[in-house]
Amino acid sequence: MLQVLSSSWALMLGMMLLMVGNGLQGTLLGVRGDIEGFSPLAMSIVMSAYFVGFLGGSRMTPTMIRRVGHVRVFAALGSFISAVLILYPTWTDPWAWTFMRVIIGFCFSGVYVTAESWLNNSADNQNRGKALSLYMIMQMLGIIIAQALLLVADPGGYVLFVIISVLVSVSFAPILLSVSPTPAFEATKPKTLREIMEISPLGCVGMFLLGGVFSAQFGMSAVYGTQVGLTLGQISLFVSMFYIGATLIQYPLGWLSDRMDRRQLIMIVAAVCAVGAFIGMASGGQYTLLLVSAFLIGGLSNPLYSLLVAYTNDFIELEDMASVSGGLVFINGLGAISGPVITGWLMSTFGAGAYFLLIATLLVMLALYAAYRMTQRASPASEETSSSYAPVSMSSSALAVEYALEAGAEEDESSEAS
Repeated sequence: MLQVLSSSWALMLGMMLLMVGNGLQGTLLGVRGDIEGFSPLAMSIVMSAYFVGFLGGSRMTPTMIRRVGHVRVFAALGSFISAVLILYPTWTDPWAWTFMRVIIGFCFSGVYVTAESWLNNSADNQNRGKALSLYMIMQMLGIIIAQALLLVADPGGYVLFVIISVLVSVSFAPILLSVSPTPAFEATKPKTLREIMEISPLGCVGMFLLGGVFSAQFGMSAVYGTQVGLTLGQISLFVSMFYIGATLIQYPLGWLSDRMDRRQLIMIVAAVCAVGAFIGMASGGQYTLLLVSAFLIGGLSNPLYSLLVAYTNDFIELEDMASVSGGLVFINGLGAISGPVITGWLMSTFGAGAYFLLIATLLVMLALYAAYRMTQRASPASEETSSSYAPVSMSSSALAVEYALEAGAEEDESSEAS
């Protein structure tokens, strides 16, 4: 791991700073929206807009890179991000924020695609898996640090927005000044949704459901915190617990996934994660229970994403990984768009406690569907699967999923050869 860090520290540092900016702007908008008097439903539309832009960016960025190159795309999208972040406090209108969130989502998606292609180019077959694991850790660490920065200044002012803009601007310096030569970029056309559904119905359904879970925790957790009257410090820790859990539980579950039927593990993890959501529903706003709930939801939903990717990969050949990974990320994005809107409507209709209702419902549906799929076909033997479990963040692009799948396959081939 130290060897990987020494060769790609500039990229890792830049991406961590970028995630600090992205993580802070999401939480800050949730708090600022309450200060401005925006309803939970209005804020849900604002938060959903990020995923609309993210989905569009994942589709259009490869074309832009082929036309003008990595460096220009990277710098241009970074400039737009910094500019929009400064505009948030000057134009406090829900529809204006919705439009700006689309731009932010589009730009961050493009930045991830560009950075992840650089990361893959700088790694080799021996350390690609470690590089991707370190990349995921840096993403999570950046989001956790971001929540602490929420306490630095008054969210009702301009300073926090300026800090985010500066962090994003600074994050590009180590990347653009120190990265290796820009890699060749070839985008693979994703398989159709019908083809991927035929390959792995559980993978497709699970990805869609998890999109709603992830977008609720990423986009609406701060909104929930303001609705139940948490202090700024409490909101900061509450949001952090989703990502602390994701960082700590990812690898133990990965170890289990390579040693048992992945569908059984998906079913069990989804069920326990749903219990975490029910704890939040029953907490009555009691802070300790909210922290436990956030830890379980974040800690188990993120590994579920990697589990579904690994399970789908069990049924495809190495040459199909690129096209399938793009389709899975697209399906997850469709679910993410609807998550905040439904959550906001539930909160407006039934109260703040309904925040956990959608999360619990989606996870129960996933657990039940995994149990159903176990009755429809046999699980492939471990020696017949294409690759092992590879940790992937739900905020990564299709490229990171593709590279993680390939890294797992390469590690398995190396193990077999030895």
